[in-house]
Amino acid sequence: METKNVRIENDLIGAREIPADALYGVQTLRGLENFAISKFHLNEYPLFIHGLALTKMAAAMANHELGLLSDGQEKAIVQACREIIDGQHHEQFPVDMIQGGAGTTTNMNANEVIANRALEIMGYQRGEYQYCSPNDHVNCAQSTNDAYPTAIHIGMYYSHLRLLPQFEAFIKALRTKGKEFARVIKMGRTQLEDAVPMTLGQTFNGFASILNDEIRHLNEAAEDFLTVNMGATAIGTGICAEPGYAEKCVAALNRITGLNFKLSTDLVGATSDTSCMVGYASALKRIAVKMNKICNDLRLLASGPRCGLGEINLPAMQPGSSIMPGKINPVIPEVMNQICYKVIGNELCVTMAGDAAQMELNAMEPVMAQCCFESVDLMINGFDTLRTRCIEGITANEEHCRAEVHNSIGVVTALNPVIGYKNSTKIAKEALTTGRSVYELVLEHGILNKEELDTILSPENMLHPVKLDIKPRR
Repeated sequence: METKNVRIENDLIGAREIPADALYGVQTLRGLENFAISKFHLNEYPLFIHGLALTKMAAAMANHELGLLSDGQEKAIVQACREIIDGQHHEQFPVDMIQGGAGTTTNMNANEVIANRALEIMGYQRGEYQYCSPNDHVNCAQSTNDAYPTAIHIGMYYSHLRLLPQFEAFIKALRTKGKEFARVIKMGRTQLEDAVPMTLGQTFNGFASILNDEIRHLNEAAEDFLTVNMGATAIGTGICAEPGYAEKCVAALNRITGLNFKLSTDLVGATSDTSCMVGYASALKRIAVKMNKICNDLRLLASGPRCGLGEINLPAMQPGSSIMPGKINPVIPEVMNQICYKVIGNELCVTMAGDAAQMELNAMEPVMAQCCFESVDLMINGFDTLRTRCIEGITANEEHCRAEVHNSIGVVTALNPVIGYKNSTKIAKEALTTGRSVYELVLEHGILNKEELDTILSPENMLHPVKLDIKPRR
């Protein structure tokens, strides 16, 4: 039954009016009413919707091959799914990502949108489910408990493929700065105290190296998303699916995507297991922890400009104060810090929700999915912003860095192998007492001449262990 602006749909609870122009149906409407929880809606996560459409398309192909869908039904469902994959109809996925029911609202949202679009393709009206039903046809041989996690896996793997280039581009930008600053000598610091000389290039190469190590961990975690539990149906026993369906569905998924999805070897175990999301969230947390260190270091190195370390200059992106004229704040590293805190918090949420599996299902998958998708989106935006608005524009205060080395007491450690511990201690003590530089005192006492001192402290001799042709004077 339909009026001008609404149509009537029924479920086991009763009849409801649905907006006539909506592709979604009664179960999506109930989900909208029941789960007005957050600002995180499904239509804000296009790659998750992409995963849902791919899952439903593969299922339709497998069911058609088994004779469970007519040629017309399969063709219309596949076309509807392709439209969604191409970015159409995403506004028809309005449900909250955080929901009860282990994702049933999201699964039914997809089933209803695809069914109603398929009906239009077949020449019927929306809601004429006797010709193509959300449950009997689009959801044929599936339950939320295999279709929903499979869609998450697909969407997260494609999200990973989006993240990786941004991550690698950020690491490359750090390497570029490492080369640019290869001859800028500066003081290294431990526990925020002067340590020994190094180059600013080594600092940035160090940033790049600790992040580059994470590419392998991230790829390994993402690989787990390529194992799916399609065909498990409700609890992993495969009830309501025909023999061979699971294998045909995964094969269809691989044909569609060109990827190498595999069927889990134990569908009962896989249906309650969410460790792939736990693992990927943990891999992101490792990166976030390292990014926090990098951003904190950038803020310290750029602190000042007169009363801080002032060794580097971050690009000035906006005025830093509503009351202090001339103040520029390190806003880009600061926003990346906050992104990292959010990613770390999301990882804790994913871990706690992953720990909530009971018997044959984990009903907390929706919040796990939201956290994982959000973290990837945040990191993609963060890497791009930090690279283009900060890292690429950093400059070095080379003369200031060199002066700090010459004035530092810590530089005496670099001289220790040549002048010996006794001389080094004597010079360090005098420097502390008088406030004069180690560089100046070594020359004054005739322990080394200027050429020898400059050789020891030259940038090329800061890069790695070297044997210097300077006779020790002890």
